[in-house]
Amino acid sequence: MARTAHVRRKTAETEVDIELSLDGSGQGKSATGVGFLDHMLALLAKHSAMDLAVSAAGDLEVDQHHTVEDVGIVLGQALREALGTKTGIRRYGHFTLPMEETLATVAIDLGGRAYFVFQAQFPTDKIGQFDAELVADFWQAFSANALCNLHIVVPYGRNSHHIAEAIFKATARALRMAIEPDPRLSGVPSTKGTL
Repeated sequence: MARTAHVRRKTAETEVDIELSLDGSGQGKSATGVGFLDHMLALLAKHSAMDLAVSAAGDLEVDQHHTVEDVGIVLGQALREALGTKTGIRRYGHFTLPMEETLATVAIDLGGRAYFVFQAQFPTDKIGQFDAELVADFWQAFSANALCNLHIVVPYGRNSHHIAEAIFKATARALRMAIEPDPRLSGVPSTKGTL
């Protein structure tokens, strides 16, 4: 069975359309109107080996917040839909990734409960025209809608672009591990029998 999803969300502030294939080859294309977010989504697709197509239109005349957060919401919903019953997946994933002077560690549990921890500081408020605080907002929205535990820790880093990039790449790699089929276990990866 194909592990895919196509989710649309329309509000008075944004319209987001996401197509996701968990068993892809890392193909990513996005047009959100937020250049830095498009860059991060391309990294996410490549390093997770998922195929991801994102289209978004938002009230960018206000600011980037609604667009970035709503893309995170819809991506989380798409992941949850594509995973289905989660039968046969590893469920847990983790990755520590160096990005020049920055180190990022991400751990994820696709166990069906949302919890978000973000321990990272950006030395600048902006990354180009992008508000650095939106990195946390994106992943918070994703975690709440994917129903996953997501812990992001950056113990050190000097360059805000590198910090954001390390976070997206490490999360992608952790996700790649968590969604992979586990050849040694069958059924749902929980003693409860459901996730």
